[in-house]
Amino acid sequence: MSDTSLTSGDFTESPEPFELFAAWLEDASASEPNDPNAVALATVDEDGLPNVRMVLLKGFDSAGFVFYTNYESAKGQELLTNRKAAMCFHWKSLRRQVRVRGPVEQVTAAEADAYYASRPRGSRIGAWASKQSRPLESRFALEKAVAEYTARYAIGEIPRPAHWSGFRIVPQTIEFWHDRPFRLHDRMVFSRVAGGWAKARLYP
Repeated sequence: MSDTSLTSGDFTESPEPFELFAAWLEDASASEPNDPNAVALATVDEDGLPNVRMVLLKGFDSAGFVFYTNYESAKGQELLTNRKAAMCFHWKSLRRQVRVRGPVEQVTAAEADAYYASRPRGSRIGAWASKQSRPLESRFALEKAVAEYTARYAIGEIPRPAHWSGFRIVPQTIEFWHDRPFRLHDRMVFSRVAGGWAKARLYP
């Protein structure tokens, strides 16, 4: 079990944000009924209009927060064009929220290959069959594409499509929020500075 100073509402003792995030994600994994790693991802399109959707966090460390997608999808194109993004985790069962903001970088091919190989076979087929975010004439067309790629890769390994890979948000700020009575919530923001992190408590 994580140290209580990191899992309680009073999280001022945490020296850096990733240790605290790991503790909170561990708590969420024990309490959330579905996908504790689900996170709202916000990007900006070519007109400067915000766009948000749910994705799954697939890894994190001191370098940042990693997720995977089709690079030809709307979010993929937006991230390749404007390499900045934000994330918001909300764990309703714990009454906690974490917000992440920062520039975005592409993961390495080795990272993408390793994660792609760990996915269920059907998900790897889906990465080939789905022209994500583009118009779909019918459900049958998608099922037909799945059948075609299933036949093509009936035996052996399924290679990772060139258009399918990952992004890493390199956080400049990470904010932790914990619900408290009468809307007097706890908020703590970590901001990246030379050599580490500065932290400050915020008004609710």
